[in-house]
This record gives sequence, C-alpha cells and structure tokens, in this order.
Amino acid sequence: MEFGFGVGDEEFRAEARAWLGAHVDGALDRRSWERILGKAGWIGLSWGETGYGNRSATLTQQVVWAEEYARSGAPTRSGHIGENLLAPTLLAHGTDEQRARFLPPIAAGEELWCQGYSEPGAGSDLAGVSTKAELAADGTYRITGQKIWTSLAHEADWCFVLARTEAGSVRHRGLSFLLVPMDQPGRIEVRPIRQMTGTSDFNEVFFDGARARVEHLVGGEGGGWGVAMSLLGFERGVSTLAQQIGFVGELGRVVQAAVESGAVADPVVRERLVRQWAELRVMRWNALRTLGSSGDAAAPSVAKLLWGGWHQRLGELAMLVRGAGAAVGPVEWSQAAPYELDSAQHLFMFSRADTIYGGSDQIQRTIIAERVLGLPREPKG
Repeated sequence: MEFGFGVGDEEFRAEARAWLGAHVDGALDRRSWERILGKAGWIGLSWGETGYGNRSATLTQQVVWAEEYARSGAPTRSGHIGENLLAPTLLAHGTDEQRARFLPPIAAGEELWCQGYSEPGAGSDLAGVSTKAELAADGTYRITGQKIWTSLAHEADWCFVLARTEAGSVRHRGLSFLLVPMDQPGRIEVRPIRQMTGTSDFNEVFFDGARARVEHLVGGEGGGWGVAMSLLGFERGVSTLAQQIGFVGELGRVVQAAVESGAVADPVVRERLVRQWAELRVMRWNALRTLGSSGDAAAPSVAKLLWGGWHQRLGELAMLVRGAGAAVGPVEWSQAAPYELDSAQHLFMFSRADTIYGGSDQIQRTIIAERVLGLPREPKG
C-alpha cells in the first residue's frame, strides 16, 4: 500500500524542498522560525479555505510538506500545538469571534500555545482533573490548580486549560475548556522539570487565581469533555508520517552503529534490526490507511501503541549494538558539563517515556477495550 502522489503534488514538493533549502538555518531560534514559516504561508495547511491567513493544501500536499520538512533538518516546531491541535478544535467548536481572534496569530507564527491537561493527581486519567475555574463578578473565570508535563509552557503565550467549572462535579461532567493568557505574573508560575536526559522539555504550571475571559470559553460551560476528546483526535494524521521519517533516520544511525561495532554479525541483533525496519513499514501503512478518516475511535490509540513501543525498543537497540561503549559520554566529565549525552544515549533515555506520555499504554488499551471492542469496564476497587 503506497500513497498516490499526482503531478500537482510533485510540483508542490519541489516548491517546498526549494523553500526549505533556502531558509533552514540552524542559527535561528524557534520563535523566529515560526514567524518565517508564517510569513511564507506554511502554517495551517490543513485548515482548508478559512480566510485566516493560512495557505490551503490538499491532504496529499500536507503529507508532502510534512515529509520534506522532516527530511530538511528544519527546527522542531514550537507552534505545533496551536496549529495542529487548537486551531482544528476552534474550527470545529469555536465561535466566529474566537476563530477571528486566535487563528490569524497562529497562522502568522506570532502566538505560541501549550496544553493544560495533565495533573499530578490524575496521571493519564483526563477525567480526573481537579483544577477549578470559578466565574467571578467581573465576568472572568478565576483558575486555581496545577498542571504538569506541560510541553512548551516556558515559551507559550497562551494555554488551553481543562478545568472544573461546576462545584462538586465528578469525572467528565462539569469540565470546561478555557483559553488562558500565560503572561499573568503572580497568578501563573511555570517551573521547568529536569529530565534524566538533562534537558527540560516539560514544565509544571501553577495557577493561582489566573484569569480567563468568559468569551474565551470554548464549547460552553460544562462542555469541556467533548471539546477535549475532539482535540485529542487531531493528534493523529499527517504529523504521524513526518514523525516516522525521523524514525527512519534514527534507525539508519542504529544500523550504522551496529556495522561499525561489529554487532551486526550477531544473528539475534540482525533479527532485531530487521524487525524494527519491518514494524516501521507497518506503521507507515497503518498511518496511510487511517489518514483523513474520521469516526475510527481506535485509530489514535492504535497509532500511539505502535510507535511508543517501537521507539522504546529502538532506544534499547541503540545501546545494545554499541556494547560497553554505550555507557561512556561523548566528552570528559567536568563540573561545567556534568551530564553530556550523545544522540543515541538521548534516544535511549527519552524513549523510556514514550509509553507513558500522551496517554500511557495502559490507558490506550483501556480505550480500545471499552470504546471499540465493547468490553465491560474494569471494576473500581
């Protein structure tokens, strides 16, 4: 099974490849890069003819752009959450005023977003959130609580927050979806979380009376669960194919390391390398099969299970093929650089979290069991 690209798609590919070749610059910071993408019209390709400053592209052209972007070595996107998660959600559930306010700055690369879902006491159980939002006399919501594992919160201008607006409500009832400005000194505090890779990609976010305007409530008060579930459905799709191109490069480097170390002579290692390659092809075919589909409740969970476990096994294999040398850092230890990792070591450590973040494997299997297969819910003890 292969995706069919027409003449127009290949012309679009040539345009995208030429533009990326002329503009990708490793010295650019990510926020500046977002503005460059926005000025050239490369943000919001999947939004359709909205009139909010984006360039419309067909589904196949979106795939072309994602593939060429991944191949170009361009910076990791910091505008992904706004472009690919919030924007489609506003197009589906937002008001005309909300779309007019928030979509143009996203398309221009001017405003960055983060996602306020996970909480320390809820884990992957999104319905267990306890962050509260109370409507005050001045017509604003006052938000109190804590979110965790919030990607890009230290860079974001806005956060979409799932909060409990109905006192005494439980589970998915009484939740609302609020758009919250991050620049609120004394009311919002962002604390980076240092990971075992030595980096801080995620954050804790503390809300202490943070304010959100009532007109920035999406889906109506108490309608947050439906909006949140709709947003999670947008996490699959074209971006999955781009992710897999990155996986191809990582697998190629592991194979090269196996050849250089002589580990490829081991038949067990060879079998594992071939299995990784074959599973990656299956993931591509599955992504193409579900691309553009709707109503398949299992698709996001199946995709997450496939790539999370695959990537984690690749990290383990990256260490195996290097032998004892995998435990040695790329530079001599010093107080100035006490925790340096090379790319393979970073892959191994970061991929340990792949089966946890974005909904753990256990949660994904529960979704498939209960919502797709119709199995009885696990009894609460």
